[in-house]
Amino acid sequence: MTSQLSASMANPVLRVPPASPAAAAAYFGASLAFHADVSDVAAALAADADPGFVVLDSRSAASWDQGHIPSAVHLPTALIAEQARDLLDPAVPVVTYCWGPGCNGATRAALALAELGYQVKEMLGGFEYWAREGFEFETWEGRERRTADPLTAPVDSDDCGC
Repeated sequence: MTSQLSASMANPVLRVPPASPAAAAAYFGASLAFHADVSDVAAALAADADPGFVVLDSRSAASWDQGHIPSAVHLPTALIAEQARDLLDPAVPVVTYCWGPGCNGATRAALALAELGYQVKEMLGGFEYWAREGFEFETWEGRERRTADPLTAPVDSDDCGC
């Protein structure tokens, strides 16, 4: 027991012990209520039925022109308070995205929408991972698709197994 204790104190992963299973289930369940991943959003949008949500790009007009999800609504975060009610149905959940994991713009947009009473999730990975996973996007010049990055998407399958 002493060797386990001293090993865990020296180990940066276990220096703070893992949460109890019940606490972990509550945390990870809550995380899924707040986040959606790129592959799940793409699969829902590709299905023939209404996905039941709208995707919102919270970036600037220049960023939007550089590339965006084809069915997304463009509403920069700074304009959400004044324009959301004109562009979004309050009864339809919103999935926000920004540039990528190094940007918290989608989080700020989700907060602004939640404060207005919208149900909202943030798309993990943002536009960066949308493009890196090989999903079609639209620019000011038209639609394009890049080859999927093998570090972010399976090479020989549409299903990552997650």
